[in-house]
Amino acid sequence: MTTRPDRGGDPPPRPGAATGPATPPVPVQPTGPDPATSGTAPAAPGPDATGTPVGAAEAEAASDGPTPPDAATGPAATPARDRAQYAVCAFLAVVGGLVIVDAARTGHAISTADPIGPKPVPILLGVLLLIVAAIYAVDVARGGSGEPEAGEDVDLTIPIDWRTVLLLIGAFLVNAVLIDRLGWVISGTLLFWGSAFALGNRHHVRNLVIAVALSLITFYTFAIGLGVNLPAGVLQGIL
Repeated sequence: MTTRPDRGGDPPPRPGAATGPATPPVPVQPTGPDPATSGTAPAAPGPDATGTPVGAAEAEAASDGPTPPDAATGPAATPARDRAQYAVCAFLAVVGGLVIVDAARTGHAISTADPIGPKPVPILLGVLLLIVAAIYAVDVARGGSGEPEAGEDVDLTIPIDWRTVLLLIGAFLVNAVLIDRLGWVISGTLLFWGSAFALGNRHHVRNLVIAVALSLITFYTFAIGLGVNLPAGVLQGIL
């Protein structure tokens, strides 16, 4: 099939001969309005991997209202009363009463050096003990309790180390038996050295030197500083 020349002179070009196949134009992707500038709300998010729309759980939780407080830990829970503290209150009250009774039985020994006498101070202390016992009982009745000591690192699950306890008791018993026979310097040395051994220290020579030094220091401190003579024992005349 031949083409007929146009009236203008030149024949029209054949399709695909010089210009190649026509490329279809790429359609322009429609762009929606910017949520930040147009003021319209963004589209709702789609469902998550489980099929539940994102935000549905939050909306449901918000519609249900706040969770009521737990009966055991909530603010409306009544604080538990430590009834064992009432024994401390009773002890303070008994001690205060005994102090007042004993002070009332004291005679009137008033002199120019002591115009007040021996009664007022014990009576005041007894009254203060009764007041403290009453305030303490009211606090316990309202649910008050002492705070646990946070500075001590004590593990209550560890069993008692009876070996250490028995060794310490043995060191004190040896000191009590030998203090009159051997004297404080020797019995005190055994006490200090045995206590260090019971607590796990195995520097025996160093502990012995320290124990001798401590027993001598305490012996002369009591004798010179306080005027109390500790038993010298077999070292009588040497010390």
